[in-house]
This record gives sequence, structure tokens and C-alpha cells, in this order.
Amino acid sequence: MKVGKLNWDDLSSILDKNKGMTRDEVKLANGIGEDCAILDFGEYDCVISTDPITGADNNIGKLAVNINCNDIAACGVEPLALMVTILAPQGCKLKEIESIMNEIDKEAKKLRVEIIGGHTEVTSAVNKIVVSCTVLGKCKSNSGITTSGAKVGNDIIVTKSLGLEGTTILIADNIERCKKFLSSKEIEEGLSYSNEISVVKEGIISGEFGVCAMHDITEGGVLGAVWELATAADVGFYLFEDKMPIREVTKKVCKEFSINPLGLVSSGSMLIATDDGDELIKILKKSGVDASLVGKITEEKGIIYSNGKNIEVRPPKRDELFNIK
Repeated sequence: MKVGKLNWDDLSSILDKNKGMTRDEVKLANGIGEDCAILDFGEYDCVISTDPITGADNNIGKLAVNINCNDIAACGVEPLALMVTILAPQGCKLKEIESIMNEIDKEAKKLRVEIIGGHTEVTSAVNKIVVSCTVLGKCKSNSGITTSGAKVGNDIIVTKSLGLEGTTILIADNIERCKKFLSSKEIEEGLSYSNEISVVKEGIISGEFGVCAMHDITEGGVLGAVWELATAADVGFYLFEDKMPIREVTKKVCKEFSINPLGLVSSGSMLIATDDGDELIKILKKSGVDASLVGKITEEKGIIYSNGKNIEVRPPKRDELFNIK
């Protein structure tokens, strides 16, 4: 099998056949496109998400905290607690684990999240450090936003810029190669994108606004995220490639590595479906969050308008991060 997520047909087959016991307390369970599970705790719902970091060698503690808190934010909910699992290879030094935990602690404090437990071990099962987090949040009963809530006619918005996480990873993991085509200022800028990968702020604002659906843009990039959102809601979409917000440093990095920025891991950008995109963009910008209207939810098929042509968007295979040349 190739590196990256399982393809969606295989994943769907596995999930459909392995759901365990059905419980009345589970309001929202696993499924393609859903960032979180939601449990009924009476007056409140408990919102839970989990994800590992496997595609980066640097900033893995920072990434682990933020991508999981971002998933909670995609429900319009503030994250409040997290659990951390660290699997380290043989030969790993204690100071490496300490450094990762210090990074996790720093990010958790920024987001006002408490570390409540987890597991750490050295194992021959991995050849580099793997960090996985589980994050919990809470909201009033039935107030959480789901990916499957998108409706025909909704505006499609993305916040900030696409490929922020992927740009940082590619530069940090290939620094000598990047020095050949990026200036020192551009390298510094690209690495600084790691400071923008949280979407908790826009998630909470959009939840209060009352959007129909949200999805954190992670592995598979914006094309993967919008395909997942549309699949979860049983709708289609129409996107405009020229309206996608992509920074010049990201464009240069993607050109050098021969990859499509629309398929690049993009933590730091939230995908939002809402009835009034223009109004939400105004509110987000007043709060210091850039946002762009990039398309519409439609009845059928997923289409992106690119170079004068309508191109059907297929299920994503794997992130562009794993396709670099």
C-alpha cells in the first residue's frame, strides 16, 4: 500500500463493517468527512476528535495539538482538554521527548487547553517519533456544527490561505533544497506559517454565526476537504480555482516540488458552508481573520473551474505532501 490515507472506497468499506455496538448516547459517529464524534451528556454534548502526526519531522508537537483542536473548532466548539500518545523509536533520546512535550504544553496553553493524560513508550514498531492526540470539547445539546450540514445554495468559504501547513513542512524538511530557489526572507516567511495553523478562532466565530457546515482542511488539501464535506452532506459543489487564496511562497514551493497546492495539507484554513458568505467574511475580517468566497454548494457532482474548463473533482487518493519530486 502507498503512504497516506486509505483511499475512500476502502476506508468506507472498513468503517461500514466495523462500527461496534450502536449506542443511543452517540449522536454523531465516524464517517467520511466528519471531523468529530458527538456524545449526548444531557444538557451538554461532548465533542471528541483524534489524529496522529506522521508526515512531518519538525514541529510535530505543535502540529498535533493544533490539528486536533482544529477538528473540535470545526464543530463550532472551543477545545478544553487533550490526551497525548507518543511512540518513539529505539535510540530516541529523552530530551527529544521532553522537547515535544514542551512544545505541546506551549500550544495547549495558547489555546487554553489542559493536558489530562495519555501514553508514552519507546517501541521498535516505529522508525521515527509518532504523536497522536485526542481532544475533547463541549457545547450545549444539539448546537454542534457537522460536516454533513451543507445545503444546496450555500456559499463556500475558506479562511486565511491554503497550504500553510504543507509549506512549512516542505521547507523545514528540505531546507537545503529550498535555499536554492527561495530567499532567506521567503524561507523565514514560509516557516512562520506554522504560527497560523490554528482555526479555533474562526471556528468559534462561525459557530456563533450559525453556519451550515465546517471542515478543517487537512490531508488532501482543499479539494479533499470539499469532496469529503459534499460526500457527507450528499451534495455537489462548484469551485473557482482563481479565487483560491494561495500565497506566493506556497506557489513557489509547490512549483519546485511539482505538486498541486489544492491537494496539499492545509491546516490553518477552515472550509465553511453558509447561507450568507459575504456577511460572514465581513465578520471574520473584523476579527482579524482573512476569508475568501471560492464557490457554491450544488445539487450534484463536484466541479472546479480551472483554466477555462469545468473539471470534475474525484475522490482524493493521498496528500500531495507524499507526491513530491
